[in-house]
Amino acid sequence: MAKLYKREKYLQKIRGFYNADDIIKVIVGVRRCGKSSLLEMIVDELRDTGVADEQIIFFNLDKRGLRSIKTPEQLENLIETHSITDQLKYLFVDEIQNVKGFEEVINGFREEGNYSIFITGSNSYLLSSELTTKLTGRYVEFEMYPLSFDEYEEMKQMYGKTVSPNLLEELNQYILEGGFPRTVRFDTIQDKRTYIDSVVKEIFEKDIRKRVKIRNREAFEAVQTFIINNFGATTSISSLHDALSKNGITVSRSTLTRYIDALVSAKILYECPRFDMKSKRSLSGEKKYYLSDLSFYFSVNTDNKINYGPVLENIVYLYARSNDNTISVGRYNQFECDFITRNSTNDYAYLQVAYTILGNEKTEDREYRPLEAVRDNYPKYVITTDQLLQKRSGIHHVNLMEFMLSRQSFV
Repeated sequence: MAKLYKREKYLQKIRGFYNADDIIKVIVGVRRCGKSSLLEMIVDELRDTGVADEQIIFFNLDKRGLRSIKTPEQLENLIETHSITDQLKYLFVDEIQNVKGFEEVINGFREEGNYSIFITGSNSYLLSSELTTKLTGRYVEFEMYPLSFDEYEEMKQMYGKTVSPNLLEELNQYILEGGFPRTVRFDTIQDKRTYIDSVVKEIFEKDIRKRVKIRNREAFEAVQTFIINNFGATTSISSLHDALSKNGITVSRSTLTRYIDALVSAKILYECPRFDMKSKRSLSGEKKYYLSDLSFYFSVNTDNKINYGPVLENIVYLYARSNDNTISVGRYNQFECDFITRNSTNDYAYLQVAYTILGNEKTEDREYRPLEAVRDNYPKYVITTDQLLQKRSGIHHVNLMEFMLSRQSFV
């Protein structure tokens, strides 16, 4: 068994809850982003603190021998059979959404006490209205993402993979390979792409087809490919419908909405709303969609051409979210900036993202002017791949790769 790369970014968020038997720890994220490994890391840390093996109850419901556990009664019996100590028990159930109606069982063990419970799921159906209604105030959610650039670099080093001293070369490799942890251990780009294809198929079979009625799979896959190919573009249901129609894809607006919701729920896509920076209110209508991992784009495209505009935005978007920031497309009067981020204490930061601003005054003005128009004192960033950094209007010009490698937060 390969040594696990320690996802410290997520462990530090969860550690304070390890012994909380009154709060269920819910870990969500796209399939294969590392949730199962994260649970194993938590188990290792518990053992390091002296927790005995009989106190640890661990089930992966996707594994052979446990796939037949489908009912609440079967799940309850399974847990009870392995509860062999009166000490605090640490219960881990991976891919719990495989059991329809698991909420009552898990809540029952929580109410019983003496169980610190950790559950994972690969889609938003895990946090169904039933779960949120029954467990309001009784669970905390942690969202996990594929590897960010800093994690990707560390994991490559841990597995002895070649790491270029040129950060831009490394960024390009990260963009083309994606951030799924398992891909780091493959040596060829073809093997990496083959693996990603299998992940996409697994998501469709386990997280979409079983939960959403897809009568026309060909149409669904066409919609999925179209949206993946146009990630980072400002879109609305009407504009998407018109664009699809021009490409010969006939699908009603209501079905299109349902398909997009399915892709978001399966965490292939993330929806980025628009936010008015002056009134501090969300705006309805057009949105942007970003990929949970860039490898989804390259798995459905035959060439390796990188469109740095949306790609770099996607990287910044996921990096901010992995640092527990909410993130929206920002608008201020007639100006629009790429992102506005907010932390848990309602501090803001404004972000503009570009490949480079060096040697092009028009590009520099385009990136700086939306930020210069904002008259508050929250931090403002122009994020590029440039090594030479500009000083203008008190705005932070930062190198994307170095910023992530130093694990700084925008706000």
